Amino acid sequence: MTVAVDLDHRPPFAFYLSVGLVAGSIIALQIGIMRVFSVGSWAHFGSLVVSLAMFGFGLTSAVMCVGKGWFERHWIGAIKGALLLFGPLMVVCNLAAQQVPFNAIFLISDPMQKWRLFANFVLYFLPFLAGALYLGVVFLKAQKTFNRVYFADLVGSGLCGLSALLAMYYWRPDDLIMAPLLLWLAGGVLWFVAMGDRRGIAAIVAVAILSAAVHYVAPQVLGIPKLAVSDYKGVSYVRKFPDNKRTYERTSPFGYLEVYSSSYLHFAPGLSDNAAFNLPKMPSNAYLGLYIDSDGPSGIIKDLPADETAYFKYLPMYYPYLLKKDPTTFVVQFGGGISTAVALKSGSQKVTVAEGNPAVLTAFREDKGLRDFTGDILNNPKINVIDYDGRLYVAHTKNRYDVVDLSLADSAGLSSPGGFSIVEKYSYTREAMSAYMRALKPDGILSVTLWNKEEPPKSVLKLYATMAAAARDVAGGQGGDNDIANKFYVVSAYLSTTTVLYKRDGFTPDEIAKLNAHSKAMSFDTVYYPGIKVDTAELPQILADYRNQFFYVGQPADPTAPSESEPNDKPPPGAPGASETPSSGETQADGTPPAPKIPATVLGRLAWHYLVHGGWQKVADEYVFDTRVLTNHQPYFAAYIKVPDLLKFTDRLELVQDEWGYLLLWATLGIATVFALTLVLFPVIFGWRTIFSRYPGKFGTMIYFLCLGLGYIIVEVGMISHFILALSNATVSASVLITGMLVFSGIGSFVSERYLDRARSVMPKVFLAIFLILAVYAFTIDYALDWIGTLPYALRILLCLLIILPPAFLMGFPMPTAMTTLGRLGKDHMFLWAWGINGCFSVIGAALVPIVATSFGLPAVVLVGAFAYLIALPAFFSVLMPLRPQALGAGRPAAA
Repeated sequence: MTVAVDLDHRPPFAFYLSVGLVAGSIIALQIGIMRVFSVGSWAHFGSLVVSLAMFGFGLTSAVMCVGKGWFERHWIGAIKGALLLFGPLMVVCNLAAQQVPFNAIFLISDPMQKWRLFANFVLYFLPFLAGALYLGVVFLKAQKTFNRVYFADLVGSGLCGLSALLAMYYWRPDDLIMAPLLLWLAGGVLWFVAMGDRRGIAAIVAVAILSAAVHYVAPQVLGIPKLAVSDYKGVSYVRKFPDNKRTYERTSPFGYLEVYSSSYLHFAPGLSDNAAFNLPKMPSNAYLGLYIDSDGPSGIIKDLPADETAYFKYLPMYYPYLLKKDPTTFVVQFGGGISTAVALKSGSQKVTVAEGNPAVLTAFREDKGLRDFTGDILNNPKINVIDYDGRLYVAHTKNRYDVVDLSLADSAGLSSPGGFSIVEKYSYTREAMSAYMRALKPDGILSVTLWNKEEPPKSVLKLYATMAAAARDVAGGQGGDNDIANKFYVVSAYLSTTTVLYKRDGFTPDEIAKLNAHSKAMSFDTVYYPGIKVDTAELPQILADYRNQFFYVGQPADPTAPSESEPNDKPPPGAPGASETPSSGETQADGTPPAPKIPATVLGRLAWHYLVHGGWQKVADEYVFDTRVLTNHQPYFAAYIKVPDLLKFTDRLELVQDEWGYLLLWATLGIATVFALTLVLFPVIFGWRTIFSRYPGKFGTMIYFLCLGLGYIIVEVGMISHFILALSNATVSASVLITGMLVFSGIGSFVSERYLDRARSVMPKVFLAIFLILAVYAFTIDYALDWIGTLPYALRILLCLLIILPPAFLMGFPMPTAMTTLGRLGKDHMFLWAWGINGCFSVIGAALVPIVATSFGLPAVVLVGAFAYLIALPAFFSVLMPLRPQALGAGRPAAA
């Protein structure tokens, strides 16, 4: 039998625990969905689904605002129904969503993809709707003690989010749904205990058992997957090989690691085509494939015998060892170990290798199969392992190296289904490149190899610009000559890889000749070397051809297609305008016919010409895609479409399918804005005459909660990207940041109750303090996080939590102070409306973060959050306006 409980006056402790656990299960469900999509398709689609699904809070508040009287009368039944539905909806909707996989790159060519997207949205919307209904009714019935209830909500969400992180060690991604399910069960049981409802306890336990049974049994019975992995994820290819075998598997917050063996695996990034013709014996079954969250493979090469090590000379990572004998080598990222194996087999006397993913190091150190296959490479006496990011190590070490190698670490290629992901690539930023260059001995060489699979070229042009800028930083910072013309050597294999060599003291003519001879022997394209001659007259035509490929009215030009003439062909000798000096590309020293011109390669040569001699910015402005330098503030290879060109692509999206990862962010922002405005205005439209016309300060109240929703989520999501600097992993960074923000904000919420009577004088000081702290963090936090990233992992997490404590604690004040004030003033309808505004604009803020970050940088993200709190300061006084006397005659009085 249910007992009467007054939630506004001393509710039982079990009530607060229930709120915390159910709210925590909602956060855990979000994290679980993100993990599912990281493994099954791509994380940004998971973000999109979660963001849109969070509109469940907005819809709940809109409906409750209009139908407040009904919910006040039937609040116990509404909560019971929401609780009993929440758990089963988690399981059933997740299973159903896995049967309708969505791939963004086919959104134009396959009309069904739109319906698949809509189905995913609806399916994931339903469980959040149930969870939001539970919290909404609880908040409605506990308005006067909102501070304490909100404290339980935030702290429970934060701690349960951390528990979801720990659950990743136990459950594989396809079973991670059990974490939020158990949290929901515990929260539901405690609710019925607080209500004294024994039947409710029995019912929710039975429903939980049935839900778990559906998750584990239904897929086997029906023959459906619990987690559908896209056919375009790397692991899907290897699973289709007839002799594939998974030799290693481990799940953790650092990723779902799998290692496969197959005779069909030939992972040799950038391997010269000449290897098959010139090597007396090609290594057989030389590779295992390492997959993290289904992405890959990262090649794991076996310990080759001495008679097969000539194979390494055909890899682009071998270039620095042509010039350096018995070097000391630093490998920036271990990955699958190819670069480390090349360094060892090429005569390095000492190899220092860094790896920021603890799960990778554990696999290579502890798994017998991997140790036997690689010759126990990490325990080789020549190897020194650094267990954090290489870019952080070289920035703080006094050691200097003959060779620094960065090969395909977090590289950007045509990979994730749905296009390029908006993922931070800190290993390739201007600051990182400067650190690598400074870590070289006076005649040392930095070798950077990147995937070069894009046509038109995108990521490689960003790499070129970044390395050139870093080289000038290093030269200028050391008081040396700022001329970088003789410090680079660049080669590429078309639609394969590009390798950039940087020599601190510059390449000598003999070294250039040696490198050129090797490039010719490997059939690699030389993109740049000191003294190369480039015909700049080709640039306007190439830029125009690439732009016309996308924006030409009529039949678009394709610079990669065969044509009767090359771009900007020279006139015949003797004709007007004929050049007396032949182009370097038209005559070869040995008299052999010239190699065919590839526009991407020619553009690369032109890019280096202008990067070295000046004028690159003008070229970048005219190029069809964004080629800005990567920095710690904008560490993105992705987001290549320039913002002014977005509208031009709306009727030709099929031409940029690999950009859908970025374009969907804009689509999400547009959809979120429309939904938010609709849900925010819905209660006003339907309750204007009876309710809102008599509520003073409506507009100011809307601005206030709009700013809180935007500001909090923008700071939270923006800081996740910053914290990757120290924690080296997006999942861990998100979990630690969310936990810290919610727990410390919850404590702030609890403390804020003491200042309710002085809110008019205290809150302006709180807003100003939040603004000042965030403004300082925007431009200084990176320096602290870089240092923190070199410490033991547990200490890194602790210090990151301490950094977020001051702003998060203060950010816990504004929401509960205003909500409690609305409740005490009797503004019940506005209380519900405000909660919905906050939720809706939180979704807009989440969608806005990656767009602001890619366009203006991560400091701009934090500054936007800071200004949102500053704007909320004057709007706060609208919240304090009391009801007009006649409002009490409109419907039921909100407060006694």
